[in-house]
Amino acid sequence: MSDKVCLACGRGSDETPLVSLEYKGSTLRICPQHLPVLIHDPHQLIGRLPGAEKLTPADHED
Repeated sequence: MSDKVCLACGRGSDETPLVSLEYKGSTLRICPQHLPVLIHDPHQLIGRLPGAEKLTPADHED
């Protein structure tokens, strides 16, 4: 997978804005639509984000 696409949906910057992030020594990108997945349900990214199974969802104090 190219590192110039959203790690969740595969869309590039010609289709959607992308946010860059550093993780495990690599630069990854995610679109705003999938940023909540990374924050609240990172297990949905297993197989797309190395180590996603070890990430903990954000705690909420509603």
